[in-house]
Amino acid sequence: MKDVNFLIANGADVQKSLELFGDIDTYNATLPDFLSGLQEKTGELQKYKASADMQNYAIIVHSVKSDARYFGFMTLGELAYQHEMKSKENDSDFVYQNFEFLMAEIARVLKVVSAYLGVEDASSQVSPEVIGSHDKQILVVDDSSVVISFVQKIFSNQYDVITASDGAEALKIIEGDTEGKIACMLLDIYMPNVNGFGVLEYFKSHNLFPKIPVSVITGAYTQEVIDMVKQYAIVDLLAKPFNEANVKDVIVRTIEAKEL
Repeated sequence: MKDVNFLIANGADVQKSLELFGDIDTYNATLPDFLSGLQEKTGELQKYKASADMQNYAIIVHSVKSDARYFGFMTLGELAYQHEMKSKENDSDFVYQNFEFLMAEIARVLKVVSAYLGVEDASSQVSPEVIGSHDKQILVVDDSSVVISFVQKIFSNQYDVITASDGAEALKIIEGDTEGKIACMLLDIYMPNVNGFGVLEYFKSHNLFPKIPVSVITGAYTQEVIDMVKQYAIVDLLAKPFNEANVKDVIVRTIEAKEL
């Protein structure tokens, strides 16, 4: 279908999204990643809600909030924000009482996006694995498919863009980089399992910052987070939301930090 009026009629603020994506072609090219990512995060929310794991629930619902806002689904973004704030307060009662409202809006958005893209099954839209073909790599550690898509779009002709959805996965990749192929790392802070601060601590204790320059991205751009991050030898700190030009600028400066 890909009739933008269909999205607008179903509550998507596409014009706001284009301030981030630049044009509708980029928006459309990235939308399948949002679709598959949202479906995956729905299962994670259900799992963490069932186990009353409010810490990881907050991390996943934060990602849902960010991605929904990126693509203009503001109602979902607002609901996810409410769940994020309450789960950070460990208010499981709010989460339990309002969970079905959140799930209903996620289901609605999945249905709208699937119809817009002309697909029946959101799980069929998972992006294929990037096959290595370059000597150098950019490691993106983030549970948002939007960030990963941006970096792949900008740098795929120069670097292999490899990804990790949490800190534990990132550390395995870093430990396996015996040939020194990773040119830089773009690191999110709030993720399940090992978070970004866990990765930064590992880098500090193993003196890895000169070997793999790091820039941090975060949606929690508070003075507390800024002060904590600046304790480490990172290149830059990028606040969400951002646009393609912001990502490119940070990645270029981070890679150059290794070459100095």
